[in-house]
Amino acid sequence: MSFNGSVELSNTPSTRPESHALRYGWVFWFMHRSPGEKIVDYEGAMKKIATFKTVEEFWAAYSHLRRPSDLPNISDYHLFKQGVRPVWEDAVNINGGKWIVRVKKGLASRYWESLVLAIIGDQFDVNDEICGAVLSIRGSEDIISVWNKTSSNGKINLKIRDTIKRHLNLPADTIMEYKTHNDALRDKSSFRNTDVFR
Repeated sequence: MSFNGSVELSNTPSTRPESHALRYGWVFWFMHRSPGEKIVDYEGAMKKIATFKTVEEFWAAYSHLRRPSDLPNISDYHLFKQGVRPVWEDAVNINGGKWIVRVKKGLASRYWESLVLAIIGDQFDVNDEICGAVLSIRGSEDIISVWNKTSSNGKINLKIRDTIKRHLNLPADTIMEYKTHNDALRDKSSFRNTDVFR
């Protein structure tokens, strides 16, 4: 032990730090497009940037990601369960939807980190209902969304909404929106024509 109180470990198996497994494996994805650019192949435009299954792997990846406040406009971070593609059409997502929170510029980094930690730390207490989350950096606002797999389960959906509010410490009067992925497919829009909740 050194004098600063930290423990120096040798590489012997009995003293090697154990890794802390997460309940699910997760994948970070990134996408950016230039203003006016149309993306024809949405899934193909996303880049897988990290996969992790333990707390230690998460921090190793997360510490190297650019903070949301440093990302250019029209950028998206996706965090999805391993094996779930971050698109509406994925078999796990297709019958689900997403909760949407629009945030003022400058707040996304703090909110995103709180949300990511709550998701990978399994804080929603809704079994395997959470599919992932998306952070969309835009010009006038940033948008955070949490995707779940069953849009028809009102009780679970409200629990997800309330958990988001609690973990992000949102004011009680924060407007939240919900949109099913089937509606998004119909109108080809992520954030228009949503159901609004106060």
